[in-house]
Amino acid sequence: MPDAKKYDRILDALHQLLEDQNIQNISVSDIAEKAGIGKGSIYYYFPSKEAILDALIERNYEKPLKTAKTLASQTEISPFTRMAMILQACRNSSDAFLNQDNSAAIMANAQESAFLHQKYMNHLIAELKPSLTEIIRQGITAGEIHFEYPAALAEIVLIVLAVKLNNTFLSSTAEDSEDTIRGLVALLERGTGVPEGALNYLTLPPMTDT
Repeated sequence: MPDAKKYDRILDALHQLLEDQNIQNISVSDIAEKAGIGKGSIYYYFPSKEAILDALIERNYEKPLKTAKTLASQTEISPFTRMAMILQACRNSSDAFLNQDNSAAIMANAQESAFLHQKYMNHLIAELKPSLTEIIRQGITAGEIHFEYPAALAEIVLIVLAVKLNNTFLSSTAEDSEDTIRGLVALLERGTGVPEGALNYLTLPPMTDT
């Protein structure tokens, strides 16, 4: 039976190695040595180094993404409020990766590695897109949102947010990022036929995890 503590030790080891090295320069042997376990034990839990990285990213984003996934079923809440909560979960996921332990060092290395940034974006968009799509679809059905392609709209929104909030692919100040989000909100309002100001929730400060 897999040992949860050993599993986390492997992820912690990669996390620590990423503070000083690019992912391309880290081997499975390095991870095993850092974790204090045999290399063969690594392959009991993960088929490859890439799988370890995927699991590390998933763990770092687990809490805010879990919150986002519950929103699609909460139809008593307006779709606009739930869209805002999705945005804030997206912000929180970025903060979680940047601030957990010494993760700022990880993101510094990510500036040198498009591979890590791609991993971040792929995970964030794949995990949030179904929930956001369903919320938009519910808003369309209720006549509150007027747009023919809910999945495409969800993907566009998440791509913009992932690029701006990750801040490694296109470096920008906090003010620049907020300006981009305000512009995105304005485009959403005009492109979906919702009343001006209906999506102001989307510009609220990030939620804090409790």
